[in-house]
Amino acid sequence: MKILYLCHRIPYPPNKGDKIRSYNEVRYLALRHEVDLLCLADEPDDMKYSADLEGICARVAIYPLNKTRAKLRGGLSLALGQSISVGYFYQRNVQACFDLWLQERGYDAVLCFSSTMAEYVFRSRLFDSGDGESRPKLIMDFCDVDSDKWIQYAEEARFPMDRIYRLENSRLAAYEQRVYHKFDHSVLISEAEAALFRRICPSAAELAVIPNGVDFEFFDARLSDASVLHSDAKKVQGEAGGAPTIVFTGAMDYHANVDGVCWFCREIYPTLKAEFPEVRFTIVGSNPTPAVRELAAIDGITVTGFVDDVRPYYQAADICVIPLRLARGVQNKVLESMAMSKTVVTTSKANAGIQAIDGEHLQVANTAEQFIRSVTGLLNEEASRLRLGQSAREFVVANYDWAVNMAKLERLLI
Repeated sequence: MKILYLCHRIPYPPNKGDKIRSYNEVRYLALRHEVDLLCLADEPDDMKYSADLEGICARVAIYPLNKTRAKLRGGLSLALGQSISVGYFYQRNVQACFDLWLQERGYDAVLCFSSTMAEYVFRSRLFDSGDGESRPKLIMDFCDVDSDKWIQYAEEARFPMDRIYRLENSRLAAYEQRVYHKFDHSVLISEAEAALFRRICPSAAELAVIPNGVDFEFFDARLSDASVLHSDAKKVQGEAGGAPTIVFTGAMDYHANVDGVCWFCREIYPTLKAEFPEVRFTIVGSNPTPAVRELAAIDGITVTGFVDDVRPYYQAADICVIPLRLARGVQNKVLESMAMSKTVVTTSKANAGIQAIDGEHLQVANTAEQFIRSVTGLLNEEASRLRLGQSAREFVVANYDWAVNMAKLERLLI
């Protein structure tokens, strides 16, 4: 098959959220089909990864997204009664490439990753309003329900931004309904997201739920390169002086992650520090915001910034915390921690897309008091940590195999 894969963010390197999912979709499909990739890059440094993707895909076109101009387009879209998000990610040069490739290649399927990419289909002069058999099959991977994020933002924001966020929620939800009705198949990342989508689109009778996966051969404490991994882990642990170590990983310019670690450091960490004076909290992830960097001034807290390999930090952790109060979809950081046989303490929101069992595969805590109680108990009980960690890995291996889950996606294209 000839497949055109259209993505709002370059699917490489696969080091965070949506990039992990889109990269694995592209990689899996490109092994079996002829895949052309058309995408945006919102970080200038990401343009250098074109060669990596050209080694996978038949053809690759990456267009830089200037964030200032994108915000202006989003504002104009808002003023015109449309969605901020759709305007933000729409570029005429990408549309021109999309139309040209459609005309040249005769694709069997067009797979869009993220609802905003549907705009290129809607504006294409090569698609009519009907469902003619001559056009490619249209697949939308919503991943999660983007419109719902804006309600979460609104609940935290002050006037007038709370009004703008609620307006964007309404407009983007209407847009998501339009996408569902125009595309042949719609994909969500979890049953929880599918249920949420049905609430905003009651006519959504057919939704494909295709979970993420985790590379549990890479994220494995018993790797073939374990000597290197353990050596690096000992170095990381040595930097903590052998103290009890708590770790958080994630892109540190992402609002939900920033909110989570700041809340943890403000409301939870001081009590843990009083109980365990030597405890260390390590925040691992690229592009830490000023608010995150300031946390490094607190005794026992380390902010690493970007690291080449996150596994030594997982390996050195006694507990991995994912204190996300704003969360959607499947949290890859939870899956990776579990695959590394680590004890995880996280919120019910972060676990909603994973559906691990509280007390069997991880521990769920939603308040500061619950986090303190869980982390304190686990730091005092090594046997409980080891039991939960082993159970966590078994759960991931059984339920989050990329090959199994991507085969479900492939079947929608045929």
